[in-house]
Amino acid sequence: MQTLSQKPPRYTRTAIFLHWLVGLGLIGTFSLGFYMEGLPLSPSKLQLYSWHKWAGMTLLLLAVVRLAWRMSHPAPALPLSISPTARLAAHAGHWVLYALMLAIPVSGWLMSSAQGFPVVWFGVLPLPDLVSKSTALGDILHSTHVALNYALVAAVVGHIGAALHHHLVKKDTIMTRMLPFVGQA
Repeated sequence: MQTLSQKPPRYTRTAIFLHWLVGLGLIGTFSLGFYMEGLPLSPSKLQLYSWHKWAGMTLLLLAVVRLAWRMSHPAPALPLSISPTARLAAHAGHWVLYALMLAIPVSGWLMSSAQGFPVVWFGVLPLPDLVSKSTALGDILHSTHVALNYALVAAVVGHIGAALHHHLVKKDTIMTRMLPFVGQA
């Protein structure tokens, strides 16, 4: 039992910062991708695609940093009140999120390569093509990229739903241990 002097376990400040930075980046990049998909071909659309690729490559880098941080700084233990099934679901859900955060930008990079459009990070650093130009492969990778993004949306909705369930229904500290500025004293 936790006494008044004990604080519930929290993620590190770095983990919290990376969580929210990546979360906001994912929302922005997904929104931009969704918006630009239906635009007619124009210089503005091409600029949006460049920004989308920059953001995607940045998120790939941040996901690698976040995963490395997570591997070297284990998450705080879940409360004993969490059932084994819920523990398994929580761990599986987190690893699905990590896998998608890596797979989505890689699928976008592969798609751009197959479609013959280079990825130039921030307009300065050209990244190598990962595959040869192929219209058929580009179409498959486009569908894959879109499907992975919708899978990410579903995983994020589940993640947020679980956090809110813990906070509002179970009234435990699961959600607050990842909130910035809560219990930092």
